[in-house]
Amino acid sequence: MTRPQPEPVQVVKQRRDAALKALVDAVPYINYLGVQFDRRGDELTAVLPFDEKLIGNPLLPAIHGGVTAAFLEITSVITLSWAYLWEDIESGAIDPDAMAAGNLPRLPKTIDFTVDYLRSGLPRDAYARAVVSRSGRRYASVHVEAWQDHVSKRFAQATGHFLMPRDKA
Repeated sequence: MTRPQPEPVQVVKQRRDAALKALVDAVPYINYLGVQFDRRGDELTAVLPFDEKLIGNPLLPAIHGGVTAAFLEITSVITLSWAYLWEDIESGAIDPDAMAAGNLPRLPKTIDFTVDYLRSGLPRDAYARAVVSRSGRRYASVHVEAWQDHVSKRFAQATGHFLMPRDKA
């Protein structure tokens, strides 16, 4: 009995990166804010590079609260979608090229999203990581935390509940 030859690592990485890029590029507001995602295996870390347009209070200066909330929600939705689609991306059931051409899976819809502002977001890069607490066929719960200089010094966190798409197409 012979085992099938595994795909080369570069092919797998390219497929994962292309799928993530297509998912992120599907939401114009993500590109407007400049949010990027650092992928390590199945774990995503969102990066919000600093830009003057993100400042809400120039006297402090501090990142606008709406930008902070949007950054947390974007991180939650993309992480949840990534977890939801992971097996199909890995098996090749979802084609990243088709995703890039506009054949995108449906994104989860926000039911509610509660943000805790722990301190002012300083004028520098911000990072966020989400954890899917519960994910079922119809409903998912996600917790997300954002930090700037040190992961243990969060400046915001949030919990969101999402309605999952009925199908992946």
